[in-house]
Amino acid sequence: MNMTASLPHTEEEVLAEFRASGALLEGHFKLSSGKHSGHYLQCARVLMNPARAARLAEAIVAGIPADIIDQVDVVVSPAMGGIIVGHEVARALGKDALFLERPEGAFHLRRGFAINPGAKVLMVEDVVTTGLSSREAIAAVAREGGEVIAECALIDRSVGAVDLGVPFYPLAAFDFPTYAAGSIPEELARVPITKPGSRKD
Repeated sequence: MNMTASLPHTEEEVLAEFRASGALLEGHFKLSSGKHSGHYLQCARVLMNPARAARLAEAIVAGIPADIIDQVDVVVSPAMGGIIVGHEVARALGKDALFLERPEGAFHLRRGFAINPGAKVLMVEDVVTTGLSSREAIAAVAREGGEVIAECALIDRSVGAVDLGVPFYPLAAFDFPTYAAGSIPEELARVPITKPGSRKD
């Protein structure tokens, strides 16, 4: 059954999914990158409805070139943020979904997960901002014996500026302003800081 016509394709359609699920937050947020922003996209909330998560994943897959999809052996995501969207992308591709964890700071596979030597991997993230987490996850896959041939994501907050070292296919790109700790606008600085992500640092 082809549902491509009903999938969100434009930035506005994707943002509408976030708004509809209460996942576009406004306030003062310290992002996992260390930067500050007045907006936060809470992907866990937009993905909490399984039907919406499946639809968004199908839209992501629709934006990946067929020659890359044909090569994918397994889907890998970094925990925590990438697990749900990675699982749904894997479902859309008919592949297994694995996830990386870093309880001691460095990404690696646990829970009996293993990547076959030379396996072609599609990395899946929820949000990419600086790309640091993605690059660390890609390096971890190489240590585990696989090869990341591309990455996809729900949201690219770098709006095309990020370099992951592999082809990158985000569903949508949003240019919400971000600020270093020493250059936060006064009106934003007056708002109490929230750290909405899953990382403690």
